Amino acid sequence: MEELRQYLNSMHPNDQVIFSKSCGTSLGYLRKVISCGRYLGASLCVSIEEKSKHKVTRKQLRPNDWWKIWPELDNAPCTEKHT
Repeated sequence: MEELRQYLNSMHPNDQVIFSKSCGTSLGYLRKVISCGRYLGASLCVSIEEKSKHKVTRKQLRPNDWWKIWPELDNAPCTEKHT
Protein backbone atom coordinates (compact mmCIF):
# COMPACT_ATOMS: atom_id res chain seq x y z
CA MET A 1 0.00 0.00 0.00
CA GLU A 2 2.95 2.29 0.43
CA GLU A 3 3.29 2.49 -3.34
CA LEU A 4 -0.32 3.65 -3.64
CA ARG A 5 0.21 6.22 -0.89
CA GLN A 6 3.30 7.58 -2.63
CA TYR A 7 1.57 7.60 -6.01
CA LEU A 8 -1.39 9.57 -4.65
CA ASN A 9 0.85 11.96 -2.73
CA SER A 10 2.80 12.72 -5.90
CA MET A 11 -0.37 14.14 -7.47
CA HIS A 12 -2.14 17.47 -7.09
CA PRO A 13 -5.17 17.03 -4.77
CA ASN A 14 -7.62 17.56 -7.63
CA ASP A 15 -5.81 14.90 -9.67
CA GLN A 16 -6.06 12.50 -6.73
CA VAL A 17 -9.85 12.86 -6.80
CA ILE A 18 -9.96 12.42 -10.58
CA PHE A 19 -7.73 9.34 -10.37
CA SER A 20 -9.85 7.78 -7.63
CA LYS A 21 -13.07 8.35 -9.57
CA SER A 22 -11.53 6.92 -12.73
CA CYS A 23 -10.78 3.76 -10.73
CA GLY A 24 -14.40 3.55 -9.60
CA THR A 25 -13.92 4.64 -6.00
CA SER A 26 -13.37 7.73 -3.87
CA LEU A 27 -10.19 9.28 -2.57
CA GLY A 28 -11.58 8.99 0.95
CA TYR A 29 -11.99 5.23 0.55
CA LEU A 30 -8.46 4.79 -0.79
CA ARG A 31 -7.02 6.87 2.05
CA LYS A 32 -9.01 4.90 4.62
CA VAL A 33 -7.86 1.54 3.27
CA ILE A 34 -4.25 2.76 3.23
CA SER A 35 -4.41 4.08 6.80
CA CYS A 36 -6.18 0.98 8.17
CA GLY A 37 -3.81 -1.43 6.45
CA ARG A 38 -6.63 -3.27 4.69
CA TYR A 39 -6.62 -4.83 1.25
CA LEU A 40 -8.49 -3.55 -1.76
CA GLY A 41 -10.79 -5.81 -3.74
CA ALA A 42 -9.44 -7.58 -6.79
CA SER A 43 -11.31 -5.50 -9.38
CA LEU A 44 -10.24 -2.24 -7.76
CA CYS A 45 -6.62 -3.42 -7.76
CA VAL A 46 -6.87 -4.07 -11.49
CA SER A 47 -8.35 -0.59 -12.07
CA ILE A 48 -5.61 1.08 -10.04
CA GLU A 49 -2.91 -0.81 -11.93
CA GLU A 50 -4.43 0.17 -15.29
CA LYS A 51 -5.17 3.81 -14.42
CA SER A 52 -1.74 4.33 -12.84
CA LYS A 53 -0.15 2.90 -15.99
CA HIS A 54 1.41 0.11 -13.89
CA LYS A 55 3.14 2.50 -11.48
CA VAL A 56 1.09 0.78 -8.76
CA THR A 57 0.65 -2.92 -9.44
CA ARG A 58 -1.73 -5.61 -8.25
CA LYS A 59 1.25 -7.42 -6.74
CA GLN A 60 2.07 -4.35 -4.67
CA LEU A 61 -1.53 -3.88 -3.57
CA ARG A 62 -2.02 -7.55 -2.59
CA PRO A 63 1.50 -8.73 -1.60
CA ASN A 64 0.30 -11.64 0.52
CA ASP A 65 -2.07 -13.29 -1.91
CA TRP A 66 -1.76 -11.88 -5.44
CA TRP A 67 -0.74 -15.28 -6.86
CA LYS A 68 -3.98 -16.81 -5.56
CA ILE A 69 -6.13 -14.16 -7.24
CA TRP A 70 -4.12 -13.70 -10.45
CA PRO A 71 -2.11 -16.91 -10.98
CA GLU A 72 -1.30 -15.82 -14.53
CA LEU A 73 0.92 -13.07 -13.08
CA ASP A 74 3.22 -15.70 -11.57
CA ASN A 75 4.82 -16.16 -14.99
CA ALA A 76 5.13 -12.44 -15.65
CA PRO A 77 8.55 -10.86 -15.13
CA CYS A 78 8.86 -9.24 -11.74
CA THR A 79 11.31 -8.61 -8.95
CA GLU A 80 8.91 -9.58 -6.19
CA LYS A 81 8.79 -13.10 -4.79
CA HIS A 82 6.15 -14.90 -2.80
CA THR A 83 6.53 -17.75 -0.36
